[in-house]
Amino acid sequence: MSAPASTLARPAPPAATAGAGDRSVRRDHLTEPRAVRLVLTTIALVFIALFLVSPLLIVIGEGLKKGGDAFIAALSDADAWEAIKLTLLIAGITVPLNVVFGVSVAWAIAKFQFRGKQWLVTLIDLPFSVSPVVAGLIFVLWFGRSGWFGPWLTEHDVKIIFAVPGMVLATLFVTFPLVARELIPLMQAQGSDEEQAALTLGAGGWQIFRRVTLPNIRWALLYGVILCNARAMGEFGAVSVVSGHIRGVTNTIPLQVEILYNEYQFQAAFAVASLLALLAIATLVVKIFIEHRTS
Repeated sequence: MSAPASTLARPAPPAATAGAGDRSVRRDHLTEPRAVRLVLTTIALVFIALFLVSPLLIVIGEGLKKGGDAFIAALSDADAWEAIKLTLLIAGITVPLNVVFGVSVAWAIAKFQFRGKQWLVTLIDLPFSVSPVVAGLIFVLWFGRSGWFGPWLTEHDVKIIFAVPGMVLATLFVTFPLVARELIPLMQAQGSDEEQAALTLGAGGWQIFRRVTLPNIRWALLYGVILCNARAMGEFGAVSVVSGHIRGVTNTIPLQVEILYNEYQFQAAFAVASLLALLAIATLVVKIFIEHRTS
């Protein structure tokens, strides 16, 4: 018995074609005209050239204006060398501490539920909203000679303000969100399924972290470390308040640049500043490499 004519003549459903057409329409609707894209791209490139690339090139050019010998002499000066060593020391202390804090707080927020969790997430962003100068004044209020703990510190001959410990504390305050903020969104997106699976297989806490959690977050962790290190070496406001500007003792690279510039030693100031500029460029290169590996 033959099938009805209506069944044989039924046309193929145009769903696939219609779907492709809808996607094409949506794609055409979201695609801006070429002129608009060209204008927006030009504006972005001009702003980057004027406000990011040009200042770095000018600083490096002014530092090398009198030749390489003058540049090396400015960096070899005793005060400048002490500033470089102190900057590296502060970064070497604050970055590992921020790594420990950032990994711990990111793990707690991403993997556990507890009372006050939202408050903790909010407090992590506090240094972003507080001026670094205000942060420095807070530590002066706490540990200064007339501060809350000042009399006890003086009695026990413990010096924090106008010394390296105060500078480390101020740098820690302004940099501690950087590692945590890179890790928290990633760890929340990854969830805890892999850790739970490792736990059911008998792995301990350290094994889970070393073999499961750390490989999954290594690039985000390294990215946070780079940002934290760059901010620690370039911090000016909070460190300036608590340092006392003692030449050769409590001057970091940014503070040394300020002193040289105020003393009209422009070439030396730009030479020392160019060191920070070169560190910024190196940080940018590493950042691009990590973003490429992450993607």
